[in-house]
Amino acid sequence: MTRGRTVGRVLALLLAAVAVLPVGAAGAAPVPPAPGPLGELVPGVAPAAAQSWALDTPDQALPPAVYTPSAEEDAVEPRSAAAGTYALVEYVPLGEAVARVSCTRKAGPHQRQVERWLGLRVDGRQSAADCRAIRAFQVRQGIEPAIGFAGPVTWARMRYLSARANPDAAGRCPVRSHPVVCVDLDRQLMWVQKGRTVVFGVVPVRSGRAGYRTRAGWHKIYWRHKNHWSTLYNTPMPYAQFFSGGQAFHGVYGSLHTTVGSMGCVNLTVADARRLWGVLKKGDRVFVWGRRPGT
Repeated sequence: MTRGRTVGRVLALLLAAVAVLPVGAAGAAPVPPAPGPLGELVPGVAPAAAQSWALDTPDQALPPAVYTPSAEEDAVEPRSAAAGTYALVEYVPLGEAVARVSCTRKAGPHQRQVERWLGLRVDGRQSAADCRAIRAFQVRQGIEPAIGFAGPVTWARMRYLSARANPDAAGRCPVRSHPVVCVDLDRQLMWVQKGRTVVFGVVPVRSGRAGYRTRAGWHKIYWRHKNHWSTLYNTPMPYAQFFSGGQAFHGVYGSLHTTVGSMGCVNLTVADARRLWGVLKKGDRVFVWGRRPGT
């Protein structure tokens, strides 16, 4: 009984942490989405020291002061993220997290999409066979907890795997003779293509949340700052490449898979942001389309 109370208190504190969001420039914190029919979905594994996803990472909301960094500053490479920072942690019903079930009987918010992707009968209902198949996929991909719940992280991983061979199969990103950074907000993916050749990616990203949506349309990389630091939120924005006001591509030292998005920037893992830094230059064109789910 004592152990049960302790687990409950830990999860209550975790929920409180998830609800804490940074205050925006206007002074009002974005309101988190209301619980759905499954109740509150929470990360299934408590955050470790290197996993800061429960607190979210804010971004620059206003355009930065542009200047030319010194050679000494540019010589400094931003630190890499700690091991485990980008672990794939699924969001599961609170009761399932408390009980630590091995295979859930509950249908997840992406049940039909996951069933279709796995070639299962598409009925939106969780069966024992569904759970076994979803759980096997989660184990292969390193998604925790692997309890067969068709949650947002599992579905995001499937979208990413489907896009790797041909990210622009739908022809949404304009084909040009010069490089174009393609940002698909619907799937939360990005890549760079020159003509029809993909020269970077595809990689998962996290874009702007409700009220701070990443702006769609054509943009241009107007400033690159390898060691940028947000003066509004006192947080690092490594390998920042600004393309629209205060919105930039940059790395984050926390998970991309949070229930809310960024404050407008397009977030990448630090390793992906570092690789993108070597691909782009000032003046390169950016095309953004779609809408982040939930915004």
